[in-house]
Amino acid sequence: MKIDFDGIQAFVVIAELGGFNKAAEHLHVTQTALTRRIQKLEAYLDLKLLDRTTRYVELTAVGREFLPQARAIVGEMTAAVSRLKDMSKNSRGNFTLACVPTMAGQILPKLMREYANTCPRNRIRLLDATSYEVRDAVLNSQAELGIGIHGEQHPDLNETPLFDDPLMFFCRESNPLSDRESVTWSDMSGADLIVVSNLTATRVFMDYQLAKRGISLSGAYEVQHHATAISLVAAGVGCAILPASTFQEGDRPGVRRIPLISPVVKRKVILITRKNNTLSPAAEAFFELIKKTHFGLTAPTGIRATRDGLFDE
Repeated sequence: MKIDFDGIQAFVVIAELGGFNKAAEHLHVTQTALTRRIQKLEAYLDLKLLDRTTRYVELTAVGREFLPQARAIVGEMTAAVSRLKDMSKNSRGNFTLACVPTMAGQILPKLMREYANTCPRNRIRLLDATSYEVRDAVLNSQAELGIGIHGEQHPDLNETPLFDDPLMFFCRESNPLSDRESVTWSDMSGADLIVVSNLTATRVFMDYQLAKRGISLSGAYEVQHHATAISLVAAGVGCAILPASTFQEGDRPGVRRIPLISPVVKRKVILITRKNNTLSPAAEAFFELIKKTHFGLTAPTGIRATRDGLFDE
């Protein structure tokens, strides 16, 4: 069913101003055009809404009954258009952001605070999920933006590189390797290693990169989340191989974060959007904030910017 909004609006204005002449001036149309709008509406409804002579215009009984509903339709449409214009002009609204937990805990807080200062009336719904879940959320329109880890490129997604996040060696200060400026992969031979599950993007990425170089490692402990691994390291259970962004130096007293070399293995953190998908004004403002401010943050030690990335080394 096609609703004739122009006709309904014309009917309301004629009823309120009491004539075609004033209504035509108000709507910036000719009386002929206004007459056609009313005739089209009446033909669509198959009802007479107005009685018109050369001297006066009166609402019919049906017209009087329809007027309150017509006013409500015009009022709601006008308000809706006004809200949309306000959203566009002031980037107002809400949106959903999917993000891997390490970024949600380390990178996003300052960025979200800056966004709140810029767009105080907006709200972000944050989905902290695995990298695979982040991709799926954006792909299935559950989230407009995603911050995740580069993997196999999906043909329906755009990826904007943010920064490179190297894998590092985490241990207690009492560990024999804790005084090193760097640790090689071979140095960890025989250590009680804590690794994340092979169902995570970090583990899949690490195993792939090491296999290319003929390096094989097995963990004494396997966990699902980076935070769990850090807690085990802090408790003296073992050492861990985790991304540099897992935590900032000093977050866990007694725990050291040491660069891993020979080789240096880095995962790429990316901003994900869906191809051929127009972002809402609120999400677009967040996207522009990332590009404009380059996060406006100090890079965690050991993190290197990509060529188009957001952090200086």
